[in-house]
Amino acid sequence: MADFQTAAATADDPSQEGKSGGAAPRRKGDPANHRTVDRVTQIVEEVVYNPGMTFVELAKALQAPRSSVYGFIQGLKAKGWLYEMNRRFYLGPAVYGLNLASGHLRAGMVSHDDLAQLHHDTGVTAFLAVRAGDHIFSVAEAGSDTIVDFEARTNIRRTLVATAAGKALLAARAPAEVEAYLRSLGENERGMVASFLSEYNEIRNTGIATNLRLSGSRFAVAAVVRNKSGEAVAAVTLVGRTEDLQSRKEELAAVLLKHTAQWSRRVVQPREAI
Repeated sequence: MADFQTAAATADDPSQEGKSGGAAPRRKGDPANHRTVDRVTQIVEEVVYNPGMTFVELAKALQAPRSSVYGFIQGLKAKGWLYEMNRRFYLGPAVYGLNLASGHLRAGMVSHDDLAQLHHDTGVTAFLAVRAGDHIFSVAEAGSDTIVDFEARTNIRRTLVATAAGKALLAARAPAEVEAYLRSLGENERGMVASFLSEYNEIRNTGIATNLRLSGSRFAVAAVVRNKSGEAVAAVTLVGRTEDLQSRKEELAAVLLKHTAQWSRRVVQPREAI
């Protein structure tokens, strides 16, 4: 802890370089530690490798005053790097936004090849999405619908009730959690809440959620991907022109459920899972 404080003080005050009691002086141009950056990145890294950490666990891991850790956490939550659920912390939607912008998808339960095969079998653009806090994020796609692809990349953070994938993931949660989420939404989402509630039982019974997007010009069909424990960890959506897809709803739903069932039976290493 003393070494950490010395390094932090040096970073905050360049005049202290070389006065750390025997430590080699930092060469000009070398990167320097910064106390604030160190603590913020450590919080994120702790949550990456230990999702679901509590506030007390984070403060203990950082060996820092709780008041200081609390301030960092609030800042990270405000910017979307963390989100809190049941007093536990998880990576926030901003992380998935960067993942989407980079075009990179880590191999795991669902790979890009899986999405490409789904696209091949249906002829429809396929999107993989995950939930982060109160939002849904598309993290990968296979297909060639440029309008939908552009919309997904420019509007990457959407409420769950605004998309087929979000509705599928929401309906898979416990009823109490669904009710709490719906109550948290504002007046602007009331119409979508009413629509979701009218579809809720059907989504639960069939495992399929649908949605009209882009002023009704695009039709979406979605299903969740479950891990070995049965928990819904992601959703896959098929999206295309309404005039082409709406009449194929039953066919597309059957193919989608077949693929997601296969993916859900896979055994993956913890760090590879979605």
